[in-house]
Parts: sequence; structure tokens; C-alpha cells
Amino acid sequence: MKLDGHAIGPRIVFVTSNLPRRCGIATFSADLMRAVKAADPRVKLRVAAIDEPNEVRPYGREVCWRIRQGDARNYSAAAQAINRSNADIVNVQHEFGLYGTWAGDVYDDHLRPLLEALRKPVVTTLHTVPPDPTPSMREAIRSTIQLSAATVVMADAAAGILASKYGVEEAPVVIPHGMPAIQPHGRVRMKEKLGVAGRTIISTFGLVDPRKGIEFMIEAMRTIVARHPSALYLVAGQTHPEVRRHNGEVYRNTLVETVKRLGLEQNVSFIDEYMAQRDIIELLLASDVYVTPYLDPQQITSGTLAYALGAGKAIVSTPYLHAREALGDGRGILVAFRDPGALAEAVHSLLENPDRKQALESASYAYAADMSWPRTGEHWLALMRLVASAAQRNSSRSAA
Repeated sequence: MKLDGHAIGPRIVFVTSNLPRRCGIATFSADLMRAVKAADPRVKLRVAAIDEPNEVRPYGREVCWRIRQGDARNYSAAAQAINRSNADIVNVQHEFGLYGTWAGDVYDDHLRPLLEALRKPVVTTLHTVPPDPTPSMREAIRSTIQLSAATVVMADAAAGILASKYGVEEAPVVIPHGMPAIQPHGRVRMKEKLGVAGRTIISTFGLVDPRKGIEFMIEAMRTIVARHPSALYLVAGQTHPEVRRHNGEVYRNTLVETVKRLGLEQNVSFIDEYMAQRDIIELLLASDVYVTPYLDPQQITSGTLAYALGAGKAIVSTPYLHAREALGDGRGILVAFRDPGALAEAVHSLLENPDRKQALESASYAYAADMSWPRTGEHWLALMRLVASAAQRNSSRSAA
């Protein structure tokens, strides 16, 4: 049957980690698939889900194939299975840990054999683009781009890094990280719902791991509370599964001990739960200030930052790549890494200057207006249709 992307979909296979696996890529992919489906309900979506070794999950009907993470042969086998399907196009959600293994600084790329074996056009999403890659990482990214019909990044900075550090000549497609369509109203009501009425809420959410720098924000709270006794820092999210697998709850326990040592039990609270989207939105709507005190200056995307922008929050952040781009031009406050004093002063400047705080809230919301998941889903679907149609035309010419 002749493919008409506008008429039948197209039929898309996502190669990704998938809910209920608890990782950022799985959450992003779930949001993206919902957005694409909402843009055109006729689209057919299937998933090749990447699982950790010895893990068995109760996936939904969308999962047709499973890939055993770390087993190179499994990736090639998945490609052959996808080739036998009637899929029109494949989307790979790329993060180094999902598609290879490390031996010291040498990265063994398991995605390359999958892409080499696929006979379907591929759009690859790069979630991580390190500015200073090792030679094996650089080669893995370059081969991934060469074997993909199109490459997507979520920040202009990533496109620049691909050109300057990876020698990639063809510009990638930039589609910003999506976010829910949130109406930034009802702060007082939401505080009442969450049981924090009358408190000044500062928040951070997401999977907890040492790269988040939460300890520095806890240290900052000692200074903040001295001037704003009602301030409450809510840290929402479970420990990252990979961190817990290797180190247990050492990092979280260290954070809890820091709170006790500083006498901040009434001013710092942990919500040790995996946050559903509705929970995240309610937390953001209740928040007066949102903080990402992250430690990795090379972090190119942050889903939590995207959500906070979409909710119209006044944001304080360290200057990792995504934050520098998203919060530039006065849309947020950037402070030095690992600096509790700077974090505290930035929060003070917002809590003690309501006009400035409101200006940042308005700037965040305006910046995010074109990045809601409904709009992002439309952008993604347009790209998928374009690539699938081009592949069909090329196939028709080859057969003629």
C-alpha cells in the first residue's frame, strides 16, 4: 500500500526506555508519544523498550519488542524484528547509558549495529551532547548521525557543539523539550491542597542523585530562613534507580543528615515519591521559587527546568548549558556552581522584590508558550511525516 503520511499516520516505532521504568528518557518518551498521538489520533505507535539486565516489567500494549540493555546482540536482533514489521519510521531516543557500555574511558557503542541493520528511516533524538567527548563518544555520536535520516536536539547550544566539537556539517533539527500546557494560577489553593498553606515554597523535583547539588540548596536554606522563617524547601522525587542500585540511599541519607545538622527539619521536607505529571504540576503551582542547583555544567537538557518554565515560575539555577540558554535575557537568575551563599541571595532577591519575581514569572511563561507538548507534538509529527515521505520517494525511485 502506498504510504501517505497525512492519511495513515505514519506508523512509528520508538526505541527508548519506557514507563514504568523510572528514568528521564522514559518519561520524556511517554510525553512525546502522547503528544504525537494527540496531534493525529490516526498515528500508530509501537515501542522497542530498553530494559536493564534481569528486569521484567509489566509494559502496556504499545511495547512490541524488548532490548536487553548492555547486550549488543539484542540491539541487532531488535533491528531485524522492526524490519519485519510494517513500521514506516523509527525514532531512537539516545542517551549513552541506554545504548552501550563503558570500559574506563572507552565507550562500546551498541546503537551502531542496530542502525546499520535497520531498513527503516531513523530520526534520532540526542539527549546528551558532551562538549568535551572522549574519542569513542565522539565517534559514536558521529556514526549515529550519519546513519540517521534526521537528528533532533533540544537546544541551540547542542547544535553548536555538534558543529564545533564533533565536526558535524549538517545542522540538526532543534525541537525544544516539551512541557505540559499549564495555567499558572491558583497558588494559594494549591498550597492548601498540599498542606503547606501560609508557607513560602521553594522547590526542586526530579530523580534524586548527587549531580543535582541539592545539598548546596539545603545549606542555602539556613541563610534564607533567617530572613524568611516561613520558607519551606520541598525536594520531590525518589532516588535515581541507577544510584540506588549501586550506592543505595547514601546520598539521600546524607541530605537528611545535613537537614538535621543545620536544624532545618521545619524548613526542608523530602517527598520520597516518583512524581506523576499531575503531582509535578500541583507542586509547581504551589511553588513561589523553583531552583535547579545542578552541578554538571555540560547538561544540555533538563525536563524539570522545562516544566518550571511552562508553569511560569521564577527560577534560580546554576549555569549549566540548558539553563544558560533558557534563562538568558533576564528570564531567570543564574548563580555559581556549589555556592550556597549565591543561591540564598538569589532567592532573597525574589522574595523581597515581588515586582521582579512577577516579571520573571511572566518572562518564563512567555518563553515557554511555543514549547507546550501539544505544539511540540505537532512539530515532531511534521518531521516524522517529512522523513517517512522522503524515504518512500527514494524507495520508489530505486525500484523504478
